[in-house]
Amino acid sequence: MALDLDEQARISLSRACKSAGIAVVALFFSAGVSLSENPALAAPAVVESSSVREDCASSSLAGGIPDASSSLEVTDESLVESAWELVNDFYLDARHHKWSPDLWLAQKEKVFQRPFQNRKAAYSAIREMLATLDDPFTRFLTPDEFSQTSKYDITGVGLNIGEVPDENGQIQLRVLGIVLQSPAELAGIQQGDEILSVDGNSVAGKSAFAVSSEIQGRKGTPVSVEVRRSQCGDVQSYVLYRQQDLRSPVFYRLERSDVANERRGYVRLKEFNALTKRDLVTALMRLQASGASSFVLDLRDNLGGLVQEGIEVAKLFLDDGETVIYTTRRNNASLQSIVAKGQPFLRAPLVVLVNNRTASASEIMAAALHDNCRAVLAGSRTFGKGLIQSVFEFNDGSGVILTVGKYMTPAHRDIDGNGLEPDFWRMPARLYGI
Repeated sequence: MALDLDEQARISLSRACKSAGIAVVALFFSAGVSLSENPALAAPAVVESSSVREDCASSSLAGGIPDASSSLEVTDESLVESAWELVNDFYLDARHHKWSPDLWLAQKEKVFQRPFQNRKAAYSAIREMLATLDDPFTRFLTPDEFSQTSKYDITGVGLNIGEVPDENGQIQLRVLGIVLQSPAELAGIQQGDEILSVDGNSVAGKSAFAVSSEIQGRKGTPVSVEVRRSQCGDVQSYVLYRQQDLRSPVFYRLERSDVANERRGYVRLKEFNALTKRDLVTALMRLQASGASSFVLDLRDNLGGLVQEGIEVAKLFLDDGETVIYTTRRNNASLQSIVAKGQPFLRAPLVVLVNNRTASASEIMAAALHDNCRAVLAGSRTFGKGLIQSVFEFNDGSGVILTVGKYMTPAHRDIDGNGLEPDFWRMPARLYGI
C-alpha cells in the first residue's frame, strides 16, 4: 500500500509518473529487509508492484490519476529518458548536496552520445547515471530483480491501495497498483478501481493503511473485496484467496526484574510488517495480565520494514498530539508532521534496546518514544538511516528505487548518518515511571 507519510506528495508523484507511463510502486518506505548483510544495501521493506491495465477506454482514471498506457512501446531510448526524468523531478540529494539540474543534464547528454544497441545497454546507461549520485539507496532494478520485491505485498492479494481525493475533494480509496500474477490481477481488479467494502464492511472513513491491514490474512483464506470500476462506474465483488503468509515478528516473555517482587515484560520486534501492531497489542495485554509492571522493547537487529506500521506502533505509547515524525522532500521547504491521536495503549515504564543494526522504521519508533520522554534507549548507537525512498516501475518491468525525502525526529534531530545515541550502554537496573 501507499504509505501515509505525505499524502499530497504521494498523489503528485502518482500523477506525474503515470502520465509518463511509469507506475509509482511504493512510496515512503524504510530500507529494512536487507538484500545482503550490509545495512547500507538494505532493500525496500514494503514494495507493491504496479501493473498497468486499461479496459475502460479513457485517457485518465477517476479521481484525477492519469493512467499509464500499456500500449506504449518501450524503446531503449525512452527507458533511459524516463529514468533521467525521475531523478530530475524527484531526487533529493540529502547527504552530499552536490546535485544540480545542470550537472544532471550533462549526465544525460553524456549517455546519449552513444546509441543503445539493446536493452542491456540501456540498463547499463541508467546504472551509469545513477552511480554519479553516490547514493547507496538509489539504484536500478532489472525485471528479475524487481519481481523479487513483490514478496513484500502487504495485503497478500496484490493490491496497492491509496487515498485519492475526487473532484469534490472527498477522499476515496483507490487501487494505485497491482502485483503481477497476484490474486487481485488474476481476478480482474484494475488500477483505478475504488474500494467500497472488505468482507461486507464499508471502508468509508478508513485509511488506506487500515483497509490494507483488513485485507491481509492467513495464506489460503478468502477475502471479499467490493470495488467500483473507474470510468465505467460498475460495482463488482471479488473473492480473493490470500497468497502471502506473513510470520509474526513479535516474540515475548515474562521476566523477573532486578527489583524484588517485580516482573517485566520482554518483547522483541524482528521487523515491522502488517502483523506487528496487532501482535504487539496481544503480547502487551498478555504480559500485563501476567503481572508485568514494566516493559523492555527489543529493536536490536531490526532493520526496519513497513514505515507506516512503525509509526502506528509508536502511537501505541504516545499521548494525543505528540509528534511521531517530521518529513520533508525536495520541493517542500517546511517540515510536515505526523502526530499521535487518542490515548496511549500503554503507560508503563519502558526501555527500548537498540544497536548498530537498528535502522529506519525501527529508528523512527525509537526516536519517537525517546524524544517524547516516553522511553529510554539502552544498547549502542543505531544505524542512522533518515532517508525516504520511492520505488518506480517502468513498462518493461524494470524499476528504480529513488531517494525522494528525509525525516527528522520529534526533537528535530537529523539522524541520517548519525544514528541515535542510547541513554544507557547497558540495561538500567530499575525502570522508573516516566
